[in-house]
Formats: sequence, C-alpha cells, structure tokens
Amino acid sequence: MTNYKQVVPQSQLDHKSKMVLRRRTRRRFNPRIFLDRTIETTAIVSLLFTGFAGVGATGCWGMEIATSSQHWQQHKKTCLGMMLVSFSGFLGSALIGASFSIQRDKF
Repeated sequence: MTNYKQVVPQSQLDHKSKMVLRRRTRRRFNPRIFLDRTIETTAIVSLLFTGFAGVGATGCWGMEIATSSQHWQQHKKTCLGMMLVSFSGFLGSALIGASFSIQRDKF
C-alpha cells in the first residue's frame, strides 16, 4: 500500500500541498511533419529497392551467360525495369522534398 499513489482531484488540494498534478498534452497531427517523413521514407525505400534489384539483375546476367537461357534474360529485364521504376521514384520524391523545402524557406 505504500507504493501506490493516491489520486486527489485538483479541487481538494490546497495551495500549500506539495502534490503537483501534470496535465497530459495531446500531440496534434502536423501535416508538414507527416509529409516530410513520408517523402524521406519513400526516398530511402526506393534507393534500397534499386540496390536489391541491381543485385538481382547482376545475378540474372551471370546466370544468362553461364546457361545461355532465355529464362534468365527475361528475369534480367524484369530486374532492370524494377530498378528503373524505383530509381525514378527516388528522383521524384527527392524533387518533391526539395520543392517543399524551397517553398518553406521562401526563396
């Protein structure tokens, strides 16, 4: 019973009491912070995916040379297409992020 704190309504506290009640502040939704974090996450994920697709394309290229198979050539083209799409996603998110930061700085 000594470890439990008693909750006392603020109206029952006198001014000389040492008990201090803190108000919990509610965090507000800030669309700017949300947009910045979304753009940053998109840029990081698209760069990572570009790297992984590049490794996949390199592996498929090696298998295509070793086996002379059309199967690996199709996989290589798919990986290269994914690389192109994800890298363009990175460039787009970087451009959007830069334009928003320029608008905020009012150049």
